[in-house]
Amino acid sequence: MSAKAISEQTGKEFLYKYICTTAAVQNRFRYANVTSETDWDRLTQEHPWLLTERLVVKPDQLIKRRGKLGLVGINLDLQGVQDWLRPRLMRETTVAKAKGVLKNFLIEPFVPHTQEEEFYVCIYATREGDHVLFHHEGGVEVGDVDAKAQRLMVAVDDKLSEDQVTEQLLTHVPEDKKEVLASFIVGLFNLYEDLYFTYLEINPLVVTQDGVYILDMAAKIDATADYICKAKWGDVDFPPPFGREAYPEEAYIADLDAKSGASLKLTLLNPRGRIWTMVAGGGASVVYSDTICDLGGVDELANYGEYSGAPSEQQTYDYAKTILSLMTREKHHQGKVLIIGGSIANFTNVAATFKGIVRAIKDYQGPLKEHEVTIFVRRGGPNYQEGLRVMGEVGKTTGIPIHVFGTETHMTAIVGMALGHRPIPNQPPMDAHTANFLLNASNNAMTPATTRTASFSEHKTANDATPAKKSKAGLPADSLHSILWPLKNVVTGDWKEAQASSGCSGAKATTLFSRHTKTIVWGMQTRAVQGMLDFDYVCSRDEPSVAAMVYPFTGDHKQKFYWGHKEILLPVYKNMADAMKKHPGVDVLISFASLRSAFDSTMETMQYPQIHTIAIIAEGIPEAQTRKMIKMADEKGVTIIGPATVGGIKPGCFKIGNTGGMLDNILASKLYRPGSVAYVSRSGGMSNELNNIISRTTDGVYEGVAIGGDRYPGSTFMDHVLRYQDTPGVKMIVMLGEIGGTEEYKICQGIREGRITKPVVCWCIGTCATMFSSEVQFGHAGACANQASETAVAKNQALRDAGAYVPKSFDELGDVIRTVYDELVANGTIVPAQEVPPPTVPMDYSWARELGLIRKPASFMTSICDERGQELIYAGMPITEVFKEEMGLGGVLGLLWFQRRLPRYACQFIEMCLMVTADHGPAVSGAHNTIVCARAGKDLISSLTSGLLTIGDRFGGALDAAAKQFSKAFDSGMLPMEFVNKMKKDGKLIMGIGHRVKSINNPDMRVQILKDFVKQHFPATQLLDYALDVEKITTSKKPNLILNVDGFIGVAFVDLLRTCGGFTRDEADEFVEIGALNGIFVLGRSMGFIGHYLDQKRLKQGLYRHPWDDISYVLPEHMSM
Repeated sequence: MSAKAISEQTGKEFLYKYICTTAAVQNRFRYANVTSETDWDRLTQEHPWLLTERLVVKPDQLIKRRGKLGLVGINLDLQGVQDWLRPRLMRETTVAKAKGVLKNFLIEPFVPHTQEEEFYVCIYATREGDHVLFHHEGGVEVGDVDAKAQRLMVAVDDKLSEDQVTEQLLTHVPEDKKEVLASFIVGLFNLYEDLYFTYLEINPLVVTQDGVYILDMAAKIDATADYICKAKWGDVDFPPPFGREAYPEEAYIADLDAKSGASLKLTLLNPRGRIWTMVAGGGASVVYSDTICDLGGVDELANYGEYSGAPSEQQTYDYAKTILSLMTREKHHQGKVLIIGGSIANFTNVAATFKGIVRAIKDYQGPLKEHEVTIFVRRGGPNYQEGLRVMGEVGKTTGIPIHVFGTETHMTAIVGMALGHRPIPNQPPMDAHTANFLLNASNNAMTPATTRTASFSEHKTANDATPAKKSKAGLPADSLHSILWPLKNVVTGDWKEAQASSGCSGAKATTLFSRHTKTIVWGMQTRAVQGMLDFDYVCSRDEPSVAAMVYPFTGDHKQKFYWGHKEILLPVYKNMADAMKKHPGVDVLISFASLRSAFDSTMETMQYPQIHTIAIIAEGIPEAQTRKMIKMADEKGVTIIGPATVGGIKPGCFKIGNTGGMLDNILASKLYRPGSVAYVSRSGGMSNELNNIISRTTDGVYEGVAIGGDRYPGSTFMDHVLRYQDTPGVKMIVMLGEIGGTEEYKICQGIREGRITKPVVCWCIGTCATMFSSEVQFGHAGACANQASETAVAKNQALRDAGAYVPKSFDELGDVIRTVYDELVANGTIVPAQEVPPPTVPMDYSWARELGLIRKPASFMTSICDERGQELIYAGMPITEVFKEEMGLGGVLGLLWFQRRLPRYACQFIEMCLMVTADHGPAVSGAHNTIVCARAGKDLISSLTSGLLTIGDRFGGALDAAAKQFSKAFDSGMLPMEFVNKMKKDGKLIMGIGHRVKSINNPDMRVQILKDFVKQHFPATQLLDYALDVEKITTSKKPNLILNVDGFIGVAFVDLLRTCGGFTRDEADEFVEIGALNGIFVLGRSMGFIGHYLDQKRLKQGLYRHPWDDISYVLPEHMSM
């Protein structure tokens, strides 16, 4: 969510630090926090004023009207404060419907003052600007400030002046206080803007001769502005609403959410409850909570939460295991149910996310069975059939009852099943797998012929029209309402905003998209673009809807896509200006910019008059920035869809990004051709659910838009409903509203005034909110009611009273849509047309493979490493385990080279070998080459490669050769003397024997170190002993014919492979044969070569030229004819 409440202490700290005003703000930073763990002696040392001044004490836990509830101790000394706290601290208290424990208190200096010195000030945000409320009588008895207070609205991007404040707000204030108050209010407003507050209330604000005192304060800040305000905010602690504890699991999920591009939310309502949910999608999560509460489960609902935005398998696993851990802590006598629900996903791979949930279920299968948990699953979207199959399989293998349903089942039907209100089908009907009919039987790469572009509701000739049902007398609207829902008197509160003008700006277009719409996509979203092109193709468009892409992080280039079977290239531009100039026919921009860059890129886009519609996908744009975008869009006549949206779709014409999901859902929901029903929704996932519902109950969708879940969507319900009203092809309208805001009341006004005459079916989600004892922030930033009129219950009743068709619940939304549609067919408003099969579109290879429709032999095989999952795996061992076991470099080498977890001594020996072979000075050929190359100005890789290329039989390659020679001699039963004599007779050198400098009298300490370790730790050293016997013979002839470090490592490594217990004899011999031992020298010496390269660069050595006097020039004598 965006607007989050902060504690009074945090709010005052911000104000004291950053307010800029000529008014003297008193008691800055004079407050002390008290909890059950407070050390009073230390507290008085830190705040000595506690011992000398009169004090005020109150709970700081987001409790409203503390004064009226007797929760403020006034004019006390320190002992009085302690006495006042004793019966209250850590005691349960009821505030309104919420029960909670008082555990956090604030102590401040008492400010003596009169009633005349108390004032009230409040600033809060709306779509049009920020409202400043001021009343000259503040305090506990301030009453209805909305009715009493002077009000001033500061439009978006405008500034507040002291003159405005004095003239419009301070009319009843004594003259001697006007200047101080005007300066303070302007400073407060500037602070409110600079620190991205969304609500700031001070009551009372006390003004005395000494200055200004902030006695009580309540505030909310826009949490999405953290990346802007982090330097000033610091780490803000957002306390939970009073009556709800802050659980560590909530903080854990919030931390996962902050680190993820996906959305992960969790709120614990009743940890002892028996009904748990794990719902995909912000809108869907609200609908499931509504349905549970509607069916009487409010007291047993344990949690609210959602996961969306394509979380990874690991993120879904972490989320699922948190919920499973919570729900298996306490048993319930009725057992428990887990509802894994969701709407039809637009782009999330359902099978991939279900893998994470399945992992968690397997991990918790014991506790789940012990707690008698039954699981109900309903989901749709990309690859959902595979996801449901896997979920069903885990139920069979674990013995946990898991009931699985797809898009053929109404989204919330599983709630009734879980709560025992409807039977569980033995064999639920399953939609046929749609993947197979995406494959085109023909090889024709041409654009398919136009199938049908007219709306179903447009009249055809008698021969073409499908005969309508026999017409029945239509029910009048009021009569139908009485059938659908008995009228109830619901207090809607003050909804003055409904009286605002409902008209749209005349400059904005009624038709946003057509079959010829061209768009630019901001961002390298190739999957979304390909989805748009596939949609264009299946809709029989003449050419792609995407003209170009803008991506500022690369140079201009071309990107390859498919148009049917054919490959095409789309231009990608580094800057917007080039794209606009080269594609003047583009009038839509789809922005996949991040939340940090969406504002700047959108404001830039609106500088180009050719753009009439902008879709902003990003979620989490600060509200202040969104309002600025809306203001400019209104001035320029641009329609904004979003932010925080999946977009919109116009069947047969155009779709935004990932809207409507993949092609199987496009075809299943008949989105390739227009129907007669237009809808507008906040939620992207729920918009896809509406596609499904409308396609099953009517002739299909004409157009659908998800305006986005933020508090201030770029375009409103009314904007789109009026467009639909003025569009002849639209015969009925569906609106899915939600808790929060008052936009739905404008629909009520439009119906009453006759501006909206087409049938409107409405439902506002979030009806459960009024049943909870404490405030719950739902998945969308705007889904929170700040007053009675913003509740879903109030809005549903107002819509019903105005003449809209409102069902009893979301469960019955499809039935009401069908009823209204059938009525329109019966009276001839809609004439259903004959259905025509859609053209086929080839499936991408990667997706066909994902669905298991094809197989292909792999080009490579590997058995040592797997990076595809959430964690890197070395030879079957996760990287976290490698570090946990402290395997070291030797252990990693054992996994990657030998596919074995080697004993500790073997790992140590490998590391010792790397250490002793790391370098042998600059004179050896490999180091010499590296140095020459480095001094020639070559890069690290080239210089290293130059040195490595010298490794062979004469330099460094003796490890393998020595191992092979000694092994062959030993294995054949040859005596050491026989081996030496044979090598001499054959005229071959014994590899690993001999050293240029070292001798029997001047031993190589590297060999000595390794020998001591091997003799101490290896189980057996048969080949080493054999090599040492050979050394005795060779050194008797010449003292420098010792077993050198290459030879020692070679023979010792053979002993290691043969005797460590991890290899068969054949496996050990194979590793020697394929050259594994030379790898030790290559890896070790690479460290030295890199060292020489860095050394030469650090010493800034110039180009190397070999001196003449070190070269013997042997030229042939001059020969003449």
